[in-house]
Amino acid sequence: MSYTAQDLQSLRRFYSNKLLNDTIPFWFPRSIDTEYGGYLLMRDQDGSLIDDDKAVWIQGRAAWLLSTLYNTVEQKQEWLDGAKSGIDFLNKYCFDTDGQMFFHVTRDGQPIRKRRYFFSETFAVIANAAYAKASGDEEAAAKARYLFGKCIEYATTPGLLPAKFTGTRPMKGIGVPMIMMNTAQQLRETIGDPRCDEWIDKWIAEIEQFFVKDDIQCVMEQVAPDGNIVDHIDGRTLNPGHAIEGAWFILHEAKYRNNDPRLIKLGCKMLDYMWERGWDKEHGGILYFRDVYNKPVQEYWQDMKFWWPHNEVIIATLLAYTITGDKKYAKWHKMVNDYSYQHFHDPKNGEWFGYLHRDGSIAQTAKGNLYKGPFHLPRQEWYCLSLLNEFLKA
Repeated sequence: MSYTAQDLQSLRRFYSNKLLNDTIPFWFPRSIDTEYGGYLLMRDQDGSLIDDDKAVWIQGRAAWLLSTLYNTVEQKQEWLDGAKSGIDFLNKYCFDTDGQMFFHVTRDGQPIRKRRYFFSETFAVIANAAYAKASGDEEAAAKARYLFGKCIEYATTPGLLPAKFTGTRPMKGIGVPMIMMNTAQQLRETIGDPRCDEWIDKWIAEIEQFFVKDDIQCVMEQVAPDGNIVDHIDGRTLNPGHAIEGAWFILHEAKYRNNDPRLIKLGCKMLDYMWERGWDKEHGGILYFRDVYNKPVQEYWQDMKFWWPHNEVIIATLLAYTITGDKKYAKWHKMVNDYSYQHFHDPKNGEWFGYLHRDGSIAQTAKGNLYKGPFHLPRQEWYCLSLLNEFLKA
């Protein structure tokens, strides 16, 4: 199948309607904490609060979202004010005395937990950068650039943060070059930073050299330091949706670089490999974990359907189609888009359920927790809307 111009115009209206009339109204303005700042995002299917703790990385994601809507959709004062609430909360409560950010705090900002990784910092970078563009706040711009430098330090300095593995069987994951690439892309596209292009090149090269395995048509989640597959359960476990998220980051970079053919080839290859491994041919949807050699996977949620991989695959397939015109990607996009909005979407209350059983039935009703909030779904709808606006205009 292929998409006609009318099909793409219909999709554009669909994403605009879902983003602005369904997803965003579920979260805002009710999630803005008018007492302590930041956002109350742990919500059940009807929007009722199930916990008032705050996940720091999702505070950053929500501030990024509101700033981005202000920058690219409409300059609504309520979006700018809401973004400021998140930025102020992050700066006031979410940094430890050593400069590292917390992962989990109470409603009033008391620290509960730090983690060994620095994803809270990466989302604080993009939040501050987007807010700086929206508001003209030079302190936010300086904060974004400073934190980007700290993230580079964390990513490149062994021992600066606690290691996940001992020296017995060292491994490295695709998550760091992926998140850093996208952080740099967001920083570059909002307020700019001269370091971005060079580091994006390095992170793409790392993904291509170490994680993309052409001989077995796969993108690994973790590898040994030299790129070899570690033939143990942790080393063999794949996350198809995560790898496909990496694919669209690379396709986005290809588009930014005037449709760079080498990056298009790399991004499409990653998408192709992991669609084949991730799409559930029996029930539809993207399986959460697979084993690289098709052995049993350890985690009990391995065959569940989580919301966020579907958001990433929706973006990747539409982006691949608009860049290449390959009908295969239109077919895949329709498959994953139809599956996702039929199974995850809540037509009564808006937004998506986060977790389905393999057969597509709802596993639990929460729409917000320490890991889910207003990010993957609204980013997908916003990105697809922006992509189609640009594509149809051209």
